[in-house]
Amino acid sequence: MYGFDIRFLTDNLIPYTSSIVKLLLVLLIIAGLIVPGIGYGETEPVSRIPSLIDSLKIQEPLDFCGEKVPLEEQEIRERLEKELLLSLWDRAQILLWLKRSRRYLTKVEQMLNAEGLPQDLKYVAVAESSLLEHIYSSKGAVGMWQFMAETGKKYGLIIDSNLDERRDFFAATRAAIRYFRDLHTHFSSWTLSAAAYNMGEDKLSTEIQEQGTDRYYELFLPPETQRFLFRILSAKLILSNPKVYGFELSDADFYPPVLFDEVQVTLNQEVPLRIIADAAGTYFKRIRDLNPALRTRYLPEGTHSLRIPRGTSEGFQARLEAALKTHLSPKDRGIYVIRNGDSLSSISARFQIPLASILLWNRLDPREPIHPGQRLLIYSKPIQKAPAEKGAETESDP
Repeated sequence: MYGFDIRFLTDNLIPYTSSIVKLLLVLLIIAGLIVPGIGYGETEPVSRIPSLIDSLKIQEPLDFCGEKVPLEEQEIRERLEKELLLSLWDRAQILLWLKRSRRYLTKVEQMLNAEGLPQDLKYVAVAESSLLEHIYSSKGAVGMWQFMAETGKKYGLIIDSNLDERRDFFAATRAAIRYFRDLHTHFSSWTLSAAAYNMGEDKLSTEIQEQGTDRYYELFLPPETQRFLFRILSAKLILSNPKVYGFELSDADFYPPVLFDEVQVTLNQEVPLRIIADAAGTYFKRIRDLNPALRTRYLPEGTHSLRIPRGTSEGFQARLEAALKTHLSPKDRGIYVIRNGDSLSSISARFQIPLASILLWNRLDPREPIHPGQRLLIYSKPIQKAPAEKGAETESDP
């Protein structure tokens, strides 16, 4: 991406030079004048984005949760500069951090404040997940706070075949706050608590014992943990003063908080989520988006707390009861008894229903054979067609 019109040189000067000079000129242009973040043809002045060397002029003092970062030590400064440069190179990702910040970080700030924990802990979520709820790591950590299953369960998260609350922003943030409080009680240092959050408290305690120091900056730790605090500090530097790094957003540029109503649902049998969506006057995807902890297309028997679109809670229970009656009505579902010679494909074709739907409704494993006399549940719910967009042309029936 170039900060000026290179075609002027290539079209007007290069044709009159030798091939070697052409190559040297292009290399000089690329080496000296690339400015990340500005595309060809854009009119934004280059001066609005600071040079990378200017971006490394970090205002001191710098701290993490009130604990000083010793930037006077050359190694510490180099480690921070490395992570800051790596973050700044991906300007698109930083822009997404900023746009998501009012949706998530504002709420994290409120929750940290209510529990008396330092505000800098919110940047841990940025370093861990870039504020994404559904992110997975290769090691099995899940969600915005990247909980492993064992640790998540220890701090009150439900993780089973139906729910994974590591993907729920509110539940996971509450668990992270409890975890950080325990870590600080154990290590008496927020810096060490952040390291333990990344590598595990037992492993960190072992390294402290073996190396004979409890100073994070002197410990030889796994590479990811050695970088972790500096990734957090990079996020803090950028997000706390984005203009310094060339990011200026208006209020309209930020993603707004997600608004919803919360309802209690008690079911005496398993119910498809699409029935919940019908009762809320919305669609399946919206219910899944509002309830990211849900892992299946069904709600099991029992009592559940669900989020539904803002303004739809009034009358929801009555609509749900009506939707359940319709769902259970014989006219909307039937029982098919498998005959000799039947296959799931032939049954799918006979009822003009996707094979995957039959598998889903009946909890069938496609690798397992079916047998004559076996009963299958078949629904005949029509598909609701999306309305045509305003101004779009549609074909009429002949």
